Order: sequence, then C-alpha cells, then structure tokens
Amino acid sequence: MVQENNLSLVKKVNRLLNWGHWFSFFNILLALMVTSVYWLSEPLPVSLLGWLYLPLNWIGHTAFLCFIFFILTIFPISLIFPYQRHVRGMAAILASSALVVLIFDAYVYANLGYHIGSASFEQAIDLLRQQIVTNLRNFVLIVLTVGALLLAIELTLSNYCWKKVERLKQAGITGLLLSIFIGSFMLSHLVHIYADANLKYDVTKQDNVLPLSYPATAKTFLARYQFVDLNSRAQLQLDKLSLPAALDNTNALQCHSPQQSAATVIIVSEPLEQPQTILMQALGLKQLEQHFAPENANEALLNLLYGKFRTSSSDMLTLLAQPPGWLAQLPEGLVSIGRTENTAVSSLPWLTVNTAASFAIVFDNNPEQHLTQYRQYPNIVLLTLNASHSQFSLTPVEAWTNWQVLRQLQPHLVTQHLDMLPTLLAQAGCEFHASWLGDNLQKPRNLPKLNISGEEMISFKKDKMLVLRADGSYGVWSAGTLVPLNEKLDLPMLTDALKRIESLAN
Repeated sequence: MVQENNLSLVKKVNRLLNWGHWFSFFNILLALMVTSVYWLSEPLPVSLLGWLYLPLNWIGHTAFLCFIFFILTIFPISLIFPYQRHVRGMAAILASSALVVLIFDAYVYANLGYHIGSASFEQAIDLLRQQIVTNLRNFVLIVLTVGALLLAIELTLSNYCWKKVERLKQAGITGLLLSIFIGSFMLSHLVHIYADANLKYDVTKQDNVLPLSYPATAKTFLARYQFVDLNSRAQLQLDKLSLPAALDNTNALQCHSPQQSAATVIIVSEPLEQPQTILMQALGLKQLEQHFAPENANEALLNLLYGKFRTSSSDMLTLLAQPPGWLAQLPEGLVSIGRTENTAVSSLPWLTVNTAASFAIVFDNNPEQHLTQYRQYPNIVLLTLNASHSQFSLTPVEAWTNWQVLRQLQPHLVTQHLDMLPTLLAQAGCEFHASWLGDNLQKPRNLPKLNISGEEMISFKKDKMLVLRADGSYGVWSAGTLVPLNEKLDLPMLTDALKRIESLAN
C-alpha cells in the first residue's frame, strides 16, 4: 500500500513537471511577444552580424528568463504541493504577475531607455505617477483589463497543457525546441564575445536591451587569457566615439540681431592670484560654485571653442589648428575669438589680437590690465582654461561672472566649458538646428551632464559626479567637495547622459 502511494505520488510529480515544461514553453511565446517592444524601442541593426545577433539574443535570453522563473517558482511548488489544481492555479497567477511586471518594464524602457530596478526606481515611479495624474480612469481601466486578460490566458494555457500533456509529449518536437532555445542562448554569447573583442558596435549596443541581460564580454573571457590588449582596446573605444559633423555644417546656424545691452565677453585666463581675485570681487563678479574643465589644455580648448569632446591626440591638434566651423557662419562683427598682445596660445595658431565685437571670447593672462575694455560689456565671464595636478581628468576650475543668467542657476548645478559656447551663441541671437553636447545655460536641459576626458566618461547629476573608466571600474564623488560617495553605478544616470550624443544625430 505504501509502495502504491509512493508510486502514485511520483506519477503526480512527474506529470506536473511535464505539464510545467509545456506551460513554460507557451509562456516563452507570450514573453517573446512582450519583449518585442524592447527591440521596437531601439534602432534596428545595420550589419549582417547585428541582425544575426538580434534573434539569437532575443530568443535565447527570453527563454532563459522564463526557464529560470519556472525553476524558482513553479518547480518547487510542484514538489512541495503535488496537487494539480493548486499548482496550476498558483502557476497561472504567478505567470500573470510576471508578465505584468515585464510589460511595465517594457513601458519604462520604451519611455526612459532603461529598465526598472533599485537605481531607477524613482524615475519609474515618476513615470507611473504622470500617467495616473494625466488620466486616472483610463489608467485603472487599462491595468485591470490587461491583468484580467493575462490571467484568463494563463488559466486557459494551464488547463490546456494539463489535458494535452501526453499528446504534446508524443509530438516529438521537444528536442527541436530545446535545441533552438539552448542553441540561441549559447550562440548569442559566442557572437557577443567576438563582437566585444572586435568593437562591433552594432552588436554590443544591444547589450542591455533585454531585462537582466549580462552577456559574456571580451574583458571577462578573452582578457583573462591575455588575448586582448585592454589598453589599446580602451583607446580604440574612445576614438570610435566620433561625433557627427553637424557642428561644422555651413548651414547650421541662423542668427538674429540681439539687443546691444546683451553684449557678453568670456575672458580665458591663467589661474588667478590673490590680488586678481580681490579685484574680481571689487568688480561685482561672483564665483560659480562648480565649474569643471578638462585637465588637459587642448581638451579644454576643444570643449570651450568647438563644443566637442576629445578625440585622438593627432586629430585634436589638427582640429585646433583651424578656426571652429561655426565662426565663419556668423554675421561679421557679431562674435570674435581673439587674444591680447601679451597672451599666446600655442595650440591655436590662427588666434589673432582681439578685435571688437558684440560678443567675444578673449584669451588674456592679465585681465586686470584691460578692465576699461571689459567694462563695456554688461555681461562678463572670467574662466581659467584648465587646472593641473588633479586626481580627475575633468576638474574644477575658477569661473567668475556678473551675468545674472549664470548667477541665478540652481544651487549645486554643475557647469562646464562645454556649456559656454551654446550659451554665448544663444545670447547672441543664434539658433542651431541640432543639440549641443553642453547646455545653453539660459534653458538648461534636464539630462545629466556628460563629458569624455582622457580615458574616462564623466557624468554629473546635481552634486553627484560619476566617473566610468575604460577598464570598467568606476567611482562616485560629490562634485562640490570631491568627497567619495559610497554609491553603486547609476546606469540610468549614464543612459540619460548619453542621450546628449544621440540627440546630435537626430
């Protein structure tokens, strides 16, 4: 009798497990429908390798997530409570709940560009709050309808799989399905390893499209056996981050005549000494709390005059040897870039002694000697080009101004050399057909700030400064005090910051 009971229990558990496998298979098909939203939210691949990787990653990773969900939930329930009605009902409820979460994550990703998680919880809640405030009735109706529909589908699938489990087993497609799912999962990682080692961006840009996606990389696999030179690889990655040439488009700028009272001068000087600092204060100039510039002088010039990130050293010198493309597009006498007689900038051979203009950028290492000239401008900004001997490749520098637009910025808002050019041109009445990497500080964007200096990517959000290095390490500091903060890598912050680069291509 005991043996018969044990045999009956084994048969129940075996039937439940077989049912669970087929129930998971049909849920993989449902999940594939939901996860298609992630791919519709992203640009499609442009290369053959990218198109090969997309379905492999999509099918393999979605199947993997569903299988893990089965192992962690339905499988232990089947062993602990081998009663088919209870298991089937609980499985339907759990699967419906998981799909609701997946749909919400897809909605967040389509709107924000990243998945829900501890780091992005606040942003996801804000997005949800906006929908509730905008139209509460429709929101509740949609949620209840989707939830009820999913539960009905799951109960139907659960019942169908239970009744047809023997027929499904005899169909002879189990081996084929396993080969497709396991093969897709393994091949997607092998393709990713190759693409990551050879900087195939069309593949690696798909890394975080799907939730809980952690593909194998060259750093964790090939570099372990010294097959990849990470130093040269990091430099290649930075060099390949080339920006669109829209900033030099001869038809990019359109300028209108501004009011004369809006005239502005940006003075670029060496670090001020104490007497000069006292003089700036006497003139009514106040220091910006957190103004950052690259430690490298050439990178600082690239930020300030060209509105661009660094490129390779040779390309940077070539670029600096010519006046910025936007300058030739302006009406004559509107904006000038020059220097004083006693100041020379070796990286800018085209720089000449300054000529008068309504809006000017002047390199002057002794600004106190030309106060009469500068007092003619209602708005004055005095910047230090760069700072040396810093622990960061992007470092705080002195910035003094009487310009109300800058002095009325929100507390702890970081400014950069990258912000100066779009702000000055906007003040001069010029409109640009695309976005800048920096902000027009008269109308700053809500996106976190971004810069690339040396072999580091630096992002700012309020007082937080996040530094991501080429070797994959990172650090988080207070931008105001430069004190390390014990925080995790904020991927949503980096994702939002990188939208500045995406906006240039649109």
